[in-house]
Amino acid sequence: MNTTSSSRRIGVALIGAGMIAQTHIEALSAAKSGLQLKAILSRTPDMARYLNAYYDGPSPVFTSDLAQITNDPTIDFVIVATPPSVRIDLITTLAQAGKHILLEKPVARTLAEAKEVVQICQSAGVTLGVLFQFRKRAPSLMAHRILAKGRLGRLGHVEISVPLWRSQAYYDELGRGTYARDGGGVLLTQAIHTLDLALSFTGPVASVQAMTATTPLHDMEAEDFAAAGLRFANGAVGSLTASTATYPHGLESLTLHYEHGSMRIDKDRLDLHWRNGAVEHFPPPGYAKPEKHEWHQAVIEDFAKAIATGTPPMVSGTAALGVHHLIDAIETSSRLGQVVTCLV
Repeated sequence: MNTTSSSRRIGVALIGAGMIAQTHIEALSAAKSGLQLKAILSRTPDMARYLNAYYDGPSPVFTSDLAQITNDPTIDFVIVATPPSVRIDLITTLAQAGKHILLEKPVARTLAEAKEVVQICQSAGVTLGVLFQFRKRAPSLMAHRILAKGRLGRLGHVEISVPLWRSQAYYDELGRGTYARDGGGVLLTQAIHTLDLALSFTGPVASVQAMTATTPLHDMEAEDFAAAGLRFANGAVGSLTASTATYPHGLESLTLHYEHGSMRIDKDRLDLHWRNGAVEHFPPPGYAKPEKHEWHQAVIEDFAKAIATGTPPMVSGTAALGVHHLIDAIETSSRLGQVVTCLV
C-alpha cells in the first residue's frame, strides 16, 4: 500500500473523461491539500486533452494504459469516474497495486456488486471513499451542527424529494438508463445523493413499501420514477418521491420534522421552523453561492487527509453500502409489491 511523505505533494490520477471530469479537474486545481493531478486515463486520450485547460498546474499525462497509473509510485490515490459497468476489474487492478480509490457514485450497479467492491479494497488494504458531495454543502453542514445541539428532540417524519427533469436526449446516450451500464435509473444515478444525505441524519431505514416505474415521457429501460414509504429504525416514518420526468427541473430537498422544530434543506439554503413560531434561515443575506466544483473539492480534500492520517474518509465504501441497501430494498419492494425489510 502506498504511503505519502510530507515532503512531496499527494499524487492523484483521474480515470474517466466524461461529463463530470471537468468538475474534478477544477476541484483538484482549487484544492489546498498539496494535491497534484498526475494522470488522466481515457479510452481516447487525445479527446480528453481539452481538460488540461481547466487544470492550474503541470500538465498531467494523458493515457489509455492503466499500467501507467498502477506502476507510478508518485500516484497515491485514483478518482474513478467511469460508468459502474466497467469498475470491478478496474478497482481490482488498482487495489492490488496499492492505490487508494475515491469513487464517483454509485459504488456499483447492484448491492451484491457494491459489497464485492468494498471487499476487494478491504482485502488489498487500501482506502475506499465515495463521492457523496451533498454532505459537504453548507446547508447540510449547518443542519448537522444544529442537530448536534440536541434542541430539536426526537425525529418523527422525513420527506425526501427529488423532482428532476432529463430530456430524452439524455437517455439516448449509449447505455444510459440501462441495467447493464448504470444498474438502474433515477434511484442509482440521481436520487442516491439525497438518499445518502437523508441517512446521514436519520440513520438506517428498517422497512420499505415502494413503487417504481418508467413513465411515458421517456424511452428507457430502467425507472424514471420512484415513490416509497419508509419506516426508520429509530421509529420515524417518511416518504420518498424521485423522478427525472418532472418538468420544469426542480431542487432536491430533504425535510426533517422533529419534536421541537422542522428543518428543510436544499443545495442553497436551510430553513428552520421552531414549534414556538420562530423561523431561522441559512444562509444569511449576502451569502455567496459556491462554485459547482467546491463540493467535490471538499470531498477530495477530506479523502486526501484520510489517506495521509490513516483515518476513515467522510463516506467510506462500507458506509456507502447503507444507501445501496436502501435502493435495493426500494427496487425489491416495487418488484414484489410488498413491504421489504431494509436493515443492513
